[in-house]
Amino acid sequence: MRHQKKTVRLGRKAEHRKALLANQVCNLIEHQRIKTTLAKAKAVRPLAEKMVTLGKNGSIHARRTAFSTLRHKDAVKKLFDEIAPRSTERNGGYTRIVRLGQRKSDSASMAFIEWVDAAVVVEEKPAEEKKAKRKEPEAEAKPKQKETKREEPKPKEKEAPPAEETTKKRRWFSRKSGETEK
Repeated sequence: MRHQKKTVRLGRKAEHRKALLANQVCNLIEHQRIKTTLAKAKAVRPLAEKMVTLGKNGSIHARRTAFSTLRHKDAVKKLFDEIAPRSTERNGGYTRIVRLGQRKSDSASMAFIEWVDAAVVVEEKPAEEKKAKRKEPEAEAKPKQKETKREEPKPKEKEAPPAEETTKKRRWFSRKSGETEK
């Protein structure tokens, strides 16, 4: 029985688990929201909230303690300068987990973990870029088809030169047995 064994192990050894959780918190600090499995999100939440509590303290000792856990100087700087000051009014509950459903490949439960005080703008910008990318290839594909139709009559008039070019471009696998490579 596993009485009083509270640690979420995530199928990893202790050092690997600590590195994974530290990297997840650093990514959360950098991007304000990360998409991960539900189990990892639940494991990241306590560590992220402890780091914000250290950030609210603001002392040099708290900064060094956060750095010893996260091991990324830029993440610690952003945590202490931007994220912790936003949460001064709040007594805990700095993160939110939003369930997303099952992942297609292995049916793992997916979730977003994000800061409660973060701006909503983070998600809207990538969605607009994706829509623009999808429309551009469709718009480009249609003019290409029209251009190819216009170009087709021109080569029909000059049938002899393209025939010579195709014989010059033969590859080793389409060579006749008597031909040698130039």
